[in-house]
Amino acid sequence: MHKLKLKHSFYDLNFSDLDLIIKQNNFNTSVTSLLFNWHYKKKNTTQCIDNIAKPAIKFFESNFDFSLPELDTVHQSTHDRTVKFLFKLTDQHKVETVLIPFHNKYSICLSSQVGCAMNCSFCFTGKQGLHRNLLTSEIVGQFIQAWRWLATNRPGEERILNIVFMGQGEPLHNFDAVKKACEIFLSKHGASIGVQKITISTAGYLPGLKRWSEEIPGVNLALSLHSPYEEKRNELIPINKKYPLPEVLSYIDKIPLQKKQFVTYEYILIKDLNDSTDDANKLGELLVGKSAYINLIPFNAFPGSDYKQPDSNTIEKFKTILDTYKIPTLIRTAKGDDVLAACGQLNSKQTL
Repeated sequence: MHKLKLKHSFYDLNFSDLDLIIKQNNFNTSVTSLLFNWHYKKKNTTQCIDNIAKPAIKFFESNFDFSLPELDTVHQSTHDRTVKFLFKLTDQHKVETVLIPFHNKYSICLSSQVGCAMNCSFCFTGKQGLHRNLLTSEIVGQFIQAWRWLATNRPGEERILNIVFMGQGEPLHNFDAVKKACEIFLSKHGASIGVQKITISTAGYLPGLKRWSEEIPGVNLALSLHSPYEEKRNELIPINKKYPLPEVLSYIDKIPLQKKQFVTYEYILIKDLNDSTDDANKLGELLVGKSAYINLIPFNAFPGSDYKQPDSNTIEKFKTILDTYKIPTLIRTAKGDDVLAACGQLNSKQTL
C-alpha cells in the first residue's frame, strides 16, 4: 500500500523560498513573481497556469497545496460593520479574525496562535489556553480569505490597508511564522502592504523582542503595557513576573525607528484598577521623551470577567493628564463589541 505524499502549503513560502525552489528545479525565474502576483495581488485560489511551462505546473500541482483556512462562521456588527470570522483549520482547531472598517477601508486583526499562553487577565483569549502555533499559511490565509469575503459580500470595498497582529495569541511567541507572514505581506510582487501599515503587538515576550531589531523587517511594534506599576502589571500580564517591564522597555528602546515611526503603547483602562490620576502621571513619567504613541482602550467586557469599564469622565481625565506630558494619545472606541470582536474579546471556543 502506497503512502500518500504530503503536500506543502504554497502559502508557507516567502518570495525567497519560492525563488530557490524555482531555481533548483531549473524553471524559468519569472515564475516566482508570476505566482506571487497570482495568489497575493490577485488573490486567486486556483493554481496559476498562465505563462507557466507545463513541467512547472505539474511540479506545483504534485508538491504543493493551495487550500486556505475554511470559513466556518461570519458575524457582522449591526453597530459599525465590523466583521468577525471564525476559521476552521485542517486539524479542526478554530481561530478568529476581525475586519475593522475605517474611512471606506479596512484594518485586519490577525491571529497568530490557537489560543494563547500569556493568560492576561483582561483578555478572553487567554482563558482558552494555548493549543498550538499557527503556520505561516494559516496566518496569511486569514488575510486572503477576508479579502475574498469582502469581494463577494461588499464588492468595491476590498481595501485592507492595515494589518495588525492583535488577534488570538502572542505573535512573538510564534516568531518565525509571524516574521515570514510579514515578509509575504510586504513583498512588492504580491500584497505589497506598506512597511508602516503592519503592526505586531506583544505582551512583552522578551525572547521575541531580543530578535526584533535584527530580524523583523521594519514594521511597527505595539506593547501591551496596561500599567506602569509592577504589582498591577503582574496581575494583568502574568509574564511580567518573568520578563519585567524595565527589561522589556530597555529592549524596545534599542529598536531602530524610521522617520515618523512610533512605538504604540496599549493601555486598557479598568475601573478602580489602573485608571487613577496617579496611574496616568506614572505612565506619563515612564514614557515622556520616547517616540511613543498611547492607545487608551476602555475595557471591553467578556463572559466571566469581573473587570468594569471606567466612566467617560475618568477616561477623558486620564487622557488630559497624558496630554500634559506631550505624548500623542488616542482613546480607542470599541468596534464590533456586539459580536465579541473588540479588543480582548476574541475566543474561538465561545458561542454568541
